[in-house]
Amino acid sequence: MIHEFVLRIALSLIWVVTIATTTNAIDLKSRIDPLAEPLVKDGVVVGLIIGIVKDGETQILAFGETAKDSGKAPDGKSVYEIGSATKAFTGVLLADAVETGRVKLNEPVQKYLPERVKMLSFNDKPIALEHLATHTSGLPRLPDNMKPRDAGNPYAGYTVKRLYESLGKIKLERGPGQYEYSNLGMGLLGHVLARQAGKSYEKLIVERIAKPIGMTDTSIRLNKGQRERLALPYDAALKPQKNWDLPTLAGAGAIRSTVDDMLKFLQANLVEDDKSLSKALSAARVKHHTTPDGMAIGLGWHQAKDGLTWWHNGMTGGYTSWMSVVPNMKVGVVVLSNTATMKISELGEQVTRVACGVPVRPSAERTVVDVEPAVIESSVGVYPIAPTFALTVTLEDGKLMVQATGQDKFQVFPESKTKFFYKVVDAQITFEPGDDGKAKRLTLHQNGQNMPAARQE
Repeated sequence: MIHEFVLRIALSLIWVVTIATTTNAIDLKSRIDPLAEPLVKDGVVVGLIIGIVKDGETQILAFGETAKDSGKAPDGKSVYEIGSATKAFTGVLLADAVETGRVKLNEPVQKYLPERVKMLSFNDKPIALEHLATHTSGLPRLPDNMKPRDAGNPYAGYTVKRLYESLGKIKLERGPGQYEYSNLGMGLLGHVLARQAGKSYEKLIVERIAKPIGMTDTSIRLNKGQRERLALPYDAALKPQKNWDLPTLAGAGAIRSTVDDMLKFLQANLVEDDKSLSKALSAARVKHHTTPDGMAIGLGWHQAKDGLTWWHNGMTGGYTSWMSVVPNMKVGVVVLSNTATMKISELGEQVTRVACGVPVRPSAERTVVDVEPAVIESSVGVYPIAPTFALTVTLEDGKLMVQATGQDKFQVFPESKTKFFYKVVDAQITFEPGDDGKAKRLTLHQNGQNMPAARQE
């Protein structure tokens, strides 16, 4: 999927709507507005909605629109694709199947596939269900035979037959046990859990999670009423996109939901009782594996470096989601947007801190300035940051575009002749001009790190 941005002049009129709905005494609006409103005003998103639960009280804050220029603000019943946040639900399904005695975490995935389908192993070490749920299976991020006919809906044509063909050909480079994020692995987990239960993944989600919690708007296929409440999807350039369909790899990212429903899910994750589902929700948030960067992973859920916050985000072609729970503080946060941008994950982290009482400063305001075309063109080139990772800078229709190895292409915006910034993520680039006027090196500033790279001749 390719993301692009369009430069917005400072005087453009951007529709901004803010709605607050409070059920009890919680009121974080004054602290969250400065974090969320700029995303709409600066043209980063079309709209977004935030749900917070704290000590049993909830608040919903809505910004922007459900469709460009419609004037219609989102509310608790607006429907969004939650993308990879679906993986946390898939992890709960696995925990539920273990809790009810239907499967065991250490059982080979092969046990739940048709006999004719043979998964390859590494040194005779099979991939277990737990490996799929913790991204430690060794399976690649995506199957190698996924060649979408429609780039706007890339998973739609991927069939079970093609999945089985892929599993029989994948050669594992290492045995299970090392973390490597895999949509294929989580999609496969959803598939085998559905096969074991003898029903579709959607029906399994509804019966085992949504219905017991009272989530009436969480599903994959939308009814007429839900379609009418669907927030329309947009990419990072605020261009209309298609909705995504994941018929085979549903467990990786197919769920659609609302803030009202997602708040119910988060509240259920904060309950401690002896109900079977409560035990499954809790079991999915038990640390199984630690990642090299200091995070950890349970079944589907990721644990932040603080050791307290469990989270997952998601992105499809025109939506982004974030959800988090901090059980010991009785806090849960969900953010849904009908725009594909990682800025929503940054916002989700900020709102989680606010809900936990941690001071948060709004991101620095950056102003786009006019720069001569020749100055922009002087930055074009390839800048290797590491042997296998480089930034490729190109000029397209007067816009400076940057593409990192293996990632999408994004526009960067000038705040001076040498300093540029992303709108899609909190990162900046500084170019250093050489004697010939062309940039001789750049420095990528992100996550508190400064990563220099000389221009490749």
